[in-house]
Amino acid sequence: MRTKYFYELQTIIGFFVIVIFSLSPLKVYSQDVKQTEERMMRQADENIEKYRKGDITIQFITPDGKPLRNATVEIRQKTHDFLFGCIIFDLIRGENPYKPELFKERFKKIFNLAVFPFYWPGYESRQGFTQWEAMLPVIDWCKLNGITTKGHPLVWATQSGMPQWLSEYNVNETEELLKTRVLNITSGFRDKIELWDVVNEPIHVRTWKNKIRNFNDENDWDISESIPLVADYVEDALRWAKQGNPKATLLINEYRTLADESSRKSYELLLKELKKRNAPLSGIGIQAHEPRQEWFSPIEVWKTFDLYWGMGFPIHITEYHPQSSGVPITGIWRSGSWTPEAQVESTEQFVKLCFGHPGVVSINWWGFSDRNIWLPGGGLVDEEYRPKPVYLMLDKLINQTWKTSISANTGNQGTVSFRGFFGEYDIVVSKPDGNIEVFPVHVSKKEENKWVFTTH
Repeated sequence: MRTKYFYELQTIIGFFVIVIFSLSPLKVYSQDVKQTEERMMRQADENIEKYRKGDITIQFITPDGKPLRNATVEIRQKTHDFLFGCIIFDLIRGENPYKPELFKERFKKIFNLAVFPFYWPGYESRQGFTQWEAMLPVIDWCKLNGITTKGHPLVWATQSGMPQWLSEYNVNETEELLKTRVLNITSGFRDKIELWDVVNEPIHVRTWKNKIRNFNDENDWDISESIPLVADYVEDALRWAKQGNPKATLLINEYRTLADESSRKSYELLLKELKKRNAPLSGIGIQAHEPRQEWFSPIEVWKTFDLYWGMGFPIHITEYHPQSSGVPITGIWRSGSWTPEAQVESTEQFVKLCFGHPGVVSINWWGFSDRNIWLPGGGLVDEEYRPKPVYLMLDKLINQTWKTSISANTGNQGTVSFRGFFGEYDIVVSKPDGNIEVFPVHVSKKEENKWVFTTH
């Protein structure tokens, strides 16, 4: 059995592994690649300091209005405003989830966002019989632990997104059934789920009507449809979801935009069309695992973020899980194999780019454990939920490097000032008389972040 020490050691080693590449036009540690990556990581770090933190000033006064002098203050950040997430399907699917308590323990340590499965064939395999009740205990656990909840997807015009019984109906009938589904789910989970992937992969699959007309055709992928026709059914779905839950954050979700210029452009055209129609789109989802096994160029990643952020859309990285299974790395930026070390290095690089770009508001892993995952070796923990090196690296980034923990003294003015990451805090004051008081605050990008607290 591998121990925690083994994994920590493996992580440390991984940071210093240099792989020699011979086939790629751009060698992994060629001077150009190395300089580019170093430059972009410096930019990301500068942006993290600039965009993910704010200036905070807190004054403490006594009941008679005088400054509380020379008190010790512990500034303890509890949560992030930025959303670090993962799918939580393992706790929903199946009657007896594997080691659910250990799964929860590992999950909540680094994640504050959980994605729930609403694929129509699984959620309603028989018409009128849904997984409604199976969702509730896990949603309640998330709420109890301060974890934001998200549903995925409401509309997906593929074999994987449509139950077989839908084939018994004509186009108009299926549209009514789809409308009912979207309204029922968004309204029914109104107080339970805050974010929705409303339409999944619209620029790479058929429109809803065309899929119904070709229901049994399994050739669902990389199909180019007219942007106005795509926008028709996407707009309808967004308006239904808005009607069901006016306060929800509504997204559409797409793949290949980080690596393919034509996909990036098609997505841009769809977004422009939806903006022109004033569709209730809150933000956009970008998948980060297609083409599969690709090590994404940091240049293209940043270029993509700039494009969509420039259009005014907050960006959610919806699906990400580089592998550790030894399969070849694809693309021209890096080559070699997806080892545990490569998984660590690529993840650290990509997460820093996301956290360092002002347009990105969340990043979500598409699988927590190697036990049950789409791309083998893409988990953050192994099949027994033991942390892999990539989990340990993320834990350090999220809970140490990017979390504010400071000790200060109020001095003669009763004031402490500092710069901290956005999120929820406990401000713990130890007064000269030995008494301790705790003041909760939310450091927000949208607020001035100045407080005056009266101690008792």
